[in-house]
Amino acid sequence: MLPSQNPEHPANHVSAGHALDDLIARTRRLRDDLDAARHRESADGAGHGIRHAAWALAAHRLDDVGEQLDQLRAAPGAVPRARAGGRIGSAEWNLLTDGAVWSEELFSIFGRAVQDGPLTLDELPSFLPAEDQPALTAAVTGCLVDGRPMDCEFRIVRQDGSQRTVQMAGEPVLDDRGGTVAMWAMIRDVSEARAAAAAPEPAGWPGGGPGPAGGGPVAGPAVSALAPWLGSPEPGRAEGLPGSLELAAHYLPARPGGAVSGKWYDALELPDGSCVVSVGDLSGRGPAAAAGAATALGAVRGIAMTGSGPGALLGHLNELLDRGAHPVLAAVLCCRYDPAGRLLRWGQAGHPAPLLCRDGRGWALPRPAGPLLGAVSGAAYEERADRLEPGDVLVLHTDGLFSDIPPGARTGHAGDGRLIGLAPRLTAASSALEALGVVVDACGETDREDDACVLVARVRG
Repeated sequence: MLPSQNPEHPANHVSAGHALDDLIARTRRLRDDLDAARHRESADGAGHGIRHAAWALAAHRLDDVGEQLDQLRAAPGAVPRARAGGRIGSAEWNLLTDGAVWSEELFSIFGRAVQDGPLTLDELPSFLPAEDQPALTAAVTGCLVDGRPMDCEFRIVRQDGSQRTVQMAGEPVLDDRGGTVAMWAMIRDVSEARAAAAAPEPAGWPGGGPGPAGGGPVAGPAVSALAPWLGSPEPGRAEGLPGSLELAAHYLPARPGGAVSGKWYDALELPDGSCVVSVGDLSGRGPAAAAGAATALGAVRGIAMTGSGPGALLGHLNELLDRGAHPVLAAVLCCRYDPAGRLLRWGQAGHPAPLLCRDGRGWALPRPAGPLLGAVSGAAYEERADRLEPGDVLVLHTDGLFSDIPPGARTGHAGDGRLIGLAPRLTAASSALEALGVVVDACGETDREDDACVLVARVRG
């Protein structure tokens, strides 16, 4: 008897239409069960590294199945269209066996036949123009040797001679002794977005509209000041109260002539007296990246006002970026602080963790799981809760904080040792502004290859 003729199979007892509805319902239940299992594993301290990547990819596949089943129900006999997520693929490179595993989408992005097999890490640079190869080599080396997550953009030349622009975001996979045994990466085709960004735009704000104040055209230098800013809590509420946060922040620009980035920092007091602080980095360069960062930050503020916690907030923001007309990636750190209980709840999306300094010591807080925004549809973002003490100093920062770190290199999960080494001076500082000065002096403000944002929060006694 053929499997489809098994009388125990429920599909044999319903019509074709009901069978499709049943499949859709079971797919959604399976997706919910997957989320529940992933959350239980994360709560037990697992679910990181390659297991976290595997969970995310499984969820991505179920989302694809669910969408295609919905299309079949909406248009019987029609061929389901390719979803926007087809522009993103995944890869895993095993350093012990020199093996590689690619998703089907990645073969499509590279214009490579599946039967030809995936490219090894040694073969990958040969598909890049010569001028793009150093950036990829530096990012991969930082990931494999220094254990840092990577995020870089480069062009590939396909076998038919056509070129595509892709973003590659990856993380090292570590063994029990902390050694790198593999690398996992998401690669996204951003060719159309880059072509649109390079097209001439009408005078004024990117997109042809008026400037942010409703006035005339905005010049490039003015746009660069829009991405990073600090919205301090209003005086008379949390200001000066024991347990509240004293804030100071600074933007470290790249050397003159460098393109504007999509980095920001921000703070917002909520009606219940809690405070939301965030730092982020939207992919890309130029005025479009700065405008995109302002839009993303506006979304962060709007979602925070609904009362959503950091994990849920990042999940909503991920869906907004994933459904946009142009694909973008973003690394974001979002914290919500309740001064009454000195409780810090936070989540991250492919971003360096906060540095906590207390009693002359400093350490990076353990990161809850969360992929880059815009990388995986339906991704779940975990939250962590930490109780702070009077006099504690938190340092939130984007990548590129130290001027001698190449652009695109990202701080590892354990934090930058030089920043941690500043902990005695940070906890001895009498104010958040003084602590910020310690960080800025150590990082350098001039002759920087990459720009950066840093925000310092000090718990009042």
